[in-house]
Amino acid sequence: MKLEDFNNIDFKNAGSLPGAVKAVLLLILFLVIFAVGYWYFWTEAFDALEAEKAKEQELRTVFLDKKAQAINLEGYRQQMVEIEKTFGALLKQLPDKSQMDGLLTDINQAGLARGLEFELFKPGQETQTEFYAEMPISIRVLGNYHDLGAFATDISKLSRIVTLGDISIIASSKEGKQATNANLIMEATAKTYRYLDASEIAAKKKADSEALAKKG
Repeated sequence: MKLEDFNNIDFKNAGSLPGAVKAVLLLILFLVIFAVGYWYFWTEAFDALEAEKAKEQELRTVFLDKKAQAINLEGYRQQMVEIEKTFGALLKQLPDKSQMDGLLTDINQAGLARGLEFELFKPGQETQTEFYAEMPISIRVLGNYHDLGAFATDISKLSRIVTLGDISIIASSKEGKQATNANLIMEATAKTYRYLDASEIAAKKKADSEALAKKG
């Protein structure tokens, strides 16, 4: 086969072309068909194949995660039992609505028992969450350093949950004998918590649903 054999190819008489020339022409035709087929048909198929491979890997990962969870199912159940016990114990430390007045009295009595003088004891507006309400109480008390510290300790030992925050201690401007016994002023926000009863939880869920519907 020579290069001159390709110079004057008569496709009308393709049957009389030398065998080597025919083979080269068929190879070129095959390559052209292959390239066109790859571009128009196989590229999309390859993309779909890659997508399916990625999906297979994702499903395999989900399967392995579910398998691990199934193996550890008994451990998860035991963990849930322990969480429910802990939650129940904490819930018992939250008073209901009828017990809040008694808790406020306990806080006040804790200060008076330490000889503190209350200048301010003002419960604020409740803030409700999913299952409990938080009530802030602004307090301002006079006393010496030791008594103020003992009062904070007594608050932490109450049977109900009470926290002290935003604490500020300054020197008292009062004069005379009282200034000796109450030379410091402590301002703080005590926070108490109570659990919501069934009617309050239902009302809150309804209000949240209505608010969400309005936004939607």
